[in-house]
Amino acid sequence: MPTRAADKPRSVTQAKGHARPRARSAGPRSKLFVLDTNVLLHDPTALFRFQEHDIYLPMVTLEELDHNKKGTSEVARNARQVSRSLEEIISPVEGDIPAGAELAPHSHKAATGRLFLQTDHVEKGLLPDLPYCSGDNHILRVVAHLQRRHPGRQVVLVSKDINMRIKARALGFPAEDYFNDKVLEDTDLLYSGVLELPADFWDKHAKGMESWQQDGRSHYRVTGPLCANMLVNQFVWQEGPNPFQAMVTAVEGHTATLVTTRDYSHLKNAVWGITARNREQNFALNALMDPDIDFVTLLGQAGTGKTLLTLAAGLTQILEQKRYSEIIMTRVTVPVGEDIGFLPGTEEEKMTPWMGALEDNLDVLNKTDDEAGEWGRAATQDLIRARIKVKSLNFMRGRTFISKFLIIDEAQNLTSKQMKTLITRAGPGTKVVCLGNIAQIDTPYLTEGSSGLTYVVDRFKGWTHNGHVTLARGERSRLADYAAQVL
Repeated sequence: MPTRAADKPRSVTQAKGHARPRARSAGPRSKLFVLDTNVLLHDPTALFRFQEHDIYLPMVTLEELDHNKKGTSEVARNARQVSRSLEEIISPVEGDIPAGAELAPHSHKAATGRLFLQTDHVEKGLLPDLPYCSGDNHILRVVAHLQRRHPGRQVVLVSKDINMRIKARALGFPAEDYFNDKVLEDTDLLYSGVLELPADFWDKHAKGMESWQQDGRSHYRVTGPLCANMLVNQFVWQEGPNPFQAMVTAVEGHTATLVTTRDYSHLKNAVWGITARNREQNFALNALMDPDIDFVTLLGQAGTGKTLLTLAAGLTQILEQKRYSEIIMTRVTVPVGEDIGFLPGTEEEKMTPWMGALEDNLDVLNKTDDEAGEWGRAATQDLIRARIKVKSLNFMRGRTFISKFLIIDEAQNLTSKQMKTLITRAGPGTKVVCLGNIAQIDTPYLTEGSSGLTYVVDRFKGWTHNGHVTLARGERSRLADYAAQVL
């Protein structure tokens, strides 16, 4: 069973020995972790994620880091960061590298093990059935060499490469995936932002209840056992003769304050001509239109209305309410099939082929005003396009967006580090909306549990200025809904 490399209680045990055992002895359950290059390229801080356990880097890992260090890609930046960290760790022990270098001084004591670099020769006779020219095979020979040299320790290979782990297990070597960046083991446990109230909720929570009217909405202060599990800005609902939909605005112990949501399914509350078609869409519009919510995440499969609702809310707050100055839209440019190569033109022209979803939804929004006529719709379309800017992720570092409505589409393809880079671009008065479907991840080595979208949903839940909704029902067409179910 794969284990999280930095997860002490599960199965990653102490690894306190090293290549030269005279400095200290390994405990009876100790392990020595051999890191594949892709682990470091995926998470440049992996060196400090193994707590009290020891790390071993084969020479081929260092060579592959050197091959990947050139360029401006995320992988190249990670390779350079790992190289800088290695130099900082190794420099104090230049005279005695085989004895290993302490990690504690460089990790604020988060990692208390030692780092070892390969300093001795590996016999060519080890694993003779594997081609010698392969870097992966060389790492496997290093694992075999360490097992022979330290028979009292369990040497474990850590790799993000599935085939590498399969080869290691076929040869009888323990191999694990690197799960330290995984937010959740089971994405079914991911915060949905929505809570159904039980049928007896009011019987158990209505005693001593306070209620009042403010800004045309009803407020309730209830006390009971379920309130302790509620989170701020979580949406709650209950079906029945008197349907109830509300948002949690405050939680103090076993007391929670609920405020009824605005009904965006009614035509009088339409947002740029768009009305909510189901409960979750109504909750999403409440979060998108709330000026006190600065960060919104919307999850859902294709056709649930994530992009359409977000654009409608953005345009309403820009052109009608004058709350924001313009929409900034960006997304990860990861192709589903073969890459079509370089694209001509300016930054916005290069991003245009990736923004098909934007064009499709603008067409829908432009047809909502039946009374405007053809000329009126054309003028509105020009006005809309003047307020929407399409930007590339590659040029986001160092920027600050003030009073913008920032939409990050296909956010499931972002790593947690990239997500942090984007969200921290927000200046005063800016609202950030992340859209995505964690079941459609195209970025290599990224999973549902380690996606940057999963990361921010889990980390932001309960924050006073955060809103999250998982959209469940598809509203695109009956064909799209059926295809999503059976294919």
